[in-house]
Amino acid sequence: MTTGPDTKSEFTVEPWRVREIGLHPGNLAQSESVFALSNGHIGVRGNYDEGDPSGLPGTYLNSFYEKRPLPYAEAGYGYPEEGQTVVNVTDGKLIRLLVDDQPLDLRYGVVRHQERTLDMRTGLLHRDLIWETTAGKKVRVRSTRLVSFTQRAILAINYTVEAVDQPLRVVIQSEMVANEEIPVTSKDPRVAAALKDPLVPEEHSFSGNRSSLIHCTRASELRLAAACDHIVHGDDVHSNTYVEPDWSRTTIGTELKPGETVGVTKFVAYGWSSQRTLPALRDQVDAALSAVLHTGWDGLVAEQQAYVEEFWDGADVEVDGDPVVQQAVRFGLWHVLQAGARAEGRAIPAKGLTGPGYDGHSFWDTEMFVLPVLTATAPLAARDALWWRLSIADLAEERAKTLKLKGITFPWRTIRGQECSAYWPAGTAAFHINADIAVAAARYVFWTGDDEFDHEVALPLLVRTARLWADLGYHGDDGRFHIDGVTGPDEYSAIVDDNIYTNLMAARNLRYAADVTERWPEEAKALNVTEAEVADWRAACETIAMPFDAERDVYMQDADFTNHRVWDFQETYTNDSYPLLLHYPYVDIYPQQVVKQADLVLAMHWCGNEFTPKQKARAFEYYEAINCRDSSLSACTQAVVAADVGQVELAHDYLTEAALMDLRDLEHNTKDGVHVASLAGAWLALVCGFGGLRDYHGELSFAPTLPETITRLAFTVRWHGCKIRVEVTHDHTTYHLEDGPDAHTEVKHYGKKFLLRTGKPVSKPTRPPKPLTPRPTQPVGRAPIVAGSLH
Repeated sequence: MTTGPDTKSEFTVEPWRVREIGLHPGNLAQSESVFALSNGHIGVRGNYDEGDPSGLPGTYLNSFYEKRPLPYAEAGYGYPEEGQTVVNVTDGKLIRLLVDDQPLDLRYGVVRHQERTLDMRTGLLHRDLIWETTAGKKVRVRSTRLVSFTQRAILAINYTVEAVDQPLRVVIQSEMVANEEIPVTSKDPRVAAALKDPLVPEEHSFSGNRSSLIHCTRASELRLAAACDHIVHGDDVHSNTYVEPDWSRTTIGTELKPGETVGVTKFVAYGWSSQRTLPALRDQVDAALSAVLHTGWDGLVAEQQAYVEEFWDGADVEVDGDPVVQQAVRFGLWHVLQAGARAEGRAIPAKGLTGPGYDGHSFWDTEMFVLPVLTATAPLAARDALWWRLSIADLAEERAKTLKLKGITFPWRTIRGQECSAYWPAGTAAFHINADIAVAAARYVFWTGDDEFDHEVALPLLVRTARLWADLGYHGDDGRFHIDGVTGPDEYSAIVDDNIYTNLMAARNLRYAADVTERWPEEAKALNVTEAEVADWRAACETIAMPFDAERDVYMQDADFTNHRVWDFQETYTNDSYPLLLHYPYVDIYPQQVVKQADLVLAMHWCGNEFTPKQKARAFEYYEAINCRDSSLSACTQAVVAADVGQVELAHDYLTEAALMDLRDLEHNTKDGVHVASLAGAWLALVCGFGGLRDYHGELSFAPTLPETITRLAFTVRWHGCKIRVEVTHDHTTYHLEDGPDAHTEVKHYGKKFLLRTGKPVSKPTRPPKPLTPRPTQPVGRAPIVAGSLH
């Protein structure tokens, strides 16, 4: 066969498309993640239509999982007993092709041309292939795939075969397969055991070209239904359908003369439930197919394009002068949309529905990286994600009781809502997730003014998490409110006292809880909130501890942090020993000054009004030198704060790294799924970094700045039902309010308020901050990618 080089896939740099030309057999799995399609309910990896070859097959349904035991070498009180692992469900995207009895398999014959294109303006994945059999006969295959945003149960594929230069006998085999073989992606034997034929067949049936398979998981007892139907295109075509418990096949056969085509439009419907009966689930997917057949392929494509166009109208970011980042930020927004658009009462996993990485779990990444983007661009998706958190609050209350704490304790990692982290120091002790969730709920209210959400969702989340902090913390002899024994975002510093990020986020949680009870006093009474309790919350948030090292003139990531010895980065670099957690025991890592990811620096992004410009510049310089960035979550935050302290070119470097995390496979694990939080981070780096967007306590402000090579930055956010468009150049920044004939809102430009009205743009000078320190240095070998070096 002819192929591209057996190296990483190289995607073309285009403003609105991600295109791969040729074959890259050594990196199939990365491409499958990049080209994965999802709507937040269904996710399908970008596997070839014919199934083989593949890097990692995958089809996922949000929150559909299998349980597995979490055994421990030594028992401990409060350890979670079960884990949860995302299941590869029935694969409905398979369309195999036989040409004169030879199966189309790219490992055989000759590939004359192959091109796959993700069109982010339309929400469609296209493939164009010219393949020559070993007998020298050429066939052209064109396919278009979509996962519908408007009909969320539906995956659809339009598949066309053309005889190029000789007559051909062609057979198309459209299949659904359950319990398909997949490579083992985890070294944990419990995961492999849980995923060995996880689906137990319950019913299979067909009628005409429609077939259905119904399965149930063994341990979690979740029921899944998958059904497909077909519209055949072509003359003198014969078809039949055959079904077994774990697979169905609709076969379409014909003969083609040169230039003639045959094709099929395949619609696949998915549904699952933990409670619904088998007949009800069967009827659900059957109804979804009937609805989409009424819409038809052309109608479904038109719906998809309209949905995506509306999203881009309020979310697009334009970057003049850096085409690589321009493509990457749109790619990031695309995957953020896919992860959350139709989740509707389910979680947003760290990998979205693009792969099995992290076992399909959701973390704090959602609230601190993904939801700020969705709140500003697709607020209903953010609303749904926060409703999901409220739906698992009773489980979080049970967990808090197990830990002998008041309030609620959300899980560090989960699918359904139970804690699934078997490592206590980095899991249970990372209590900051509770404040992350609470503050995300408050942020949504700040941005939307959604009163219903405020009292139905934000109020109970804020009150119940505030009770946790009031119980977990205490007022010390120094008069400050302290929170001990926690793990902050930096997982290389575990079980510490007064982690500044945790403390500042907890203080916001407490403040916003007090505020929301005053807005909704009757609803607060129903939660048994008392005046004394609210007073305690305010006293705690106003006296929160922030450890400071006066000798070094820098805030401490946590109490005593700067008193530890500094990690020997030269030795680590010489021995090629990153990431540290795979080469060193935690007993070495924990007592030293080495940071896995932005922690105090993250606090300076989301709680930056608690620091002076000088304090931020000094802290950023100090922590840059010890942050080895063993996490994909770090670069975007470093970009935001670098821009804030005037290190604009360094910010551009970090932006590039965050944006290209998956397109260039910088962490070497995109094969397991994309990094949704880092992709959201490209937006954060541009909009919060170079746009200077902040929303401290519900006030919208901007402090724009640009690196030298970016000549113009334009972005749109949705604020209180209006679209605010911001255009930044090196000379001036122009603000537009685009909704409503007489809408108006207050906005800050470099801290000074002005009134923005519809149809009356306001232009103000761009005055970037001057750096207060020299350009910070990073640990040896851990400097970010240089912006422009990958063009």
